[in-house]
Amino acid sequence: MSFASIFPTLPIDSWVSRAKSTTEAEVIQTLSKTHFGLQDLPVLISKSAFSYIEELAQRAHALTRQRFGNVMQVFIPMYISNVCYNSCSYCGFSMENDYKRITLNSEEIVKEGTLLKQRGFQHLLLLTGEADKSSVGYIAHAVELLHPYFSSIGIEVQPLCVEDYQKMIAAGVDSLTVYQETYHPESYQRYHKAGKKKNFTYRLDTPDRGGKAGFYRLNIGALMGLYEWQYEAIALGFHLDYLQKTYWKTKYSVSFPRIRNMVGDFTPQYELSDGELAQLFCAFRLVFPDIGITLSTRESAQLRDHLFKLGVTTVSAESNTAPGGYSGKENTEAQFEISDHRSLEEIKHILLENGFEPVMKDWDRQWIA
Repeated sequence: MSFASIFPTLPIDSWVSRAKSTTEAEVIQTLSKTHFGLQDLPVLISKSAFSYIEELAQRAHALTRQRFGNVMQVFIPMYISNVCYNSCSYCGFSMENDYKRITLNSEEIVKEGTLLKQRGFQHLLLLTGEADKSSVGYIAHAVELLHPYFSSIGIEVQPLCVEDYQKMIAAGVDSLTVYQETYHPESYQRYHKAGKKKNFTYRLDTPDRGGKAGFYRLNIGALMGLYEWQYEAIALGFHLDYLQKTYWKTKYSVSFPRIRNMVGDFTPQYELSDGELAQLFCAFRLVFPDIGITLSTRESAQLRDHLFKLGVTTVSAESNTAPGGYSGKENTEAQFEISDHRSLEEIKHILLENGFEPVMKDWDRQWIA
């Protein structure tokens, strides 16, 4: 069994209809509970529930403090290649975009890693496009080069098989991030015009393969703006619930990235407002009290400062989405534009002002038996 095998049987559409038709009385009844389950998600993300956003925010904040204390873990993404053989209409790395493609060599990888280590980062997320140049061997080698510098290395790369993920773990990777982009099959086919990524089912089962391989943490999500946000939220909720029950030794995190400006010409057809994004953060914290929730620098500094208190446990800082971007490599294109350009020290300062303890290191692989 895999998630893709049960996905067609899930009542996603009916739950979306329920979210759209939820009454205020149903919201009040649901909020009277002390604990929430997956079945409450449609109510919590409904338009009627938005009128109670302040109560949702307070309860999400209190629950996060109860489960995670005041800790806010900080990480940085590092792109090592923007070569990609997929044609995806929403992505700056899409192969039809005409610019010089770069894959960092060993010296450049170490240079980037050394710089980030000197800035104080301990948790690193390694990213590539999906291409032969970003082979399993190349990525594993990059991890081995960077492992002496960082206490935690995660990957966000092309979907791999179980055996290849096990090679990544052996090289020093502890977490896997993979976004389904959109859980809506018809939309997925429309946006993914060519390349291996066009295979909806194979991507949908990527977290299954990560769970079987034995990653310490799996991070999943949907790219908001490709389809209706309530559909994506409910599908993601089903996916997370399945993974938690199936690979129960693994820890989980979610993220709700919104599409940002990039190379190419793409305008999202579906909007997720700032208020709805805040509601989404709160709803997932209440339904899934023990998961990590990640907030990236895609969002503005002002919005991030407000969202920190709504269930977030992990934030990025000083992000650059171009290969070699931290060390000033020229003639390289970013995957998308960053909105929060504050330095690590500025992020740490604002977190401290809001009662959080910014943590650069909360993991050492050798501690885990």
